[in-house]
Amino acid sequence: MMPNREKFYTLYNSIMSLDPKIRFVTILDKAGTILFGGQREGIQNYLSEDEQKKSIKHVTNTWFSRNQCSTGIGDGKYAMVEYDKVKRFTFPLNTSHIVYVTAEPDVDHNAFVNNFLKIKNSF
Repeated sequence: MMPNREKFYTLYNSIMSLDPKIRFVTILDKAGTILFGGQREGIQNYLSEDEQKKSIKHVTNTWFSRNQCSTGIGDGKYAMVEYDKVKRFTFPLNTSHIVYVTAEPDVDHNAFVNNFLKIKNSF
């Protein structure tokens, strides 16, 4: 196993272990390429494979374009969008990678974000 892949695997498992309401975790580069990730067993996909790819591309483009203003307002810590069926989180891992997470809509997002940031800081 490559060192980065091993680190990404550890990060993935740490995030999935935070809450059983986490549905999907993936680590992406700036181009939206999935470097590591997966979904919790037994969950229903709400999007087709093509829709998932579009969503990932949108999340990646939005995060990196949004942070073009970071010199004035500071670095983004996370973004969250709540839909009827899921909550979607985007976190920067570093300057060229993001972590994209979906969770059930009733996940305690404050606790999840705080716990994620602790994991990220130790990563």
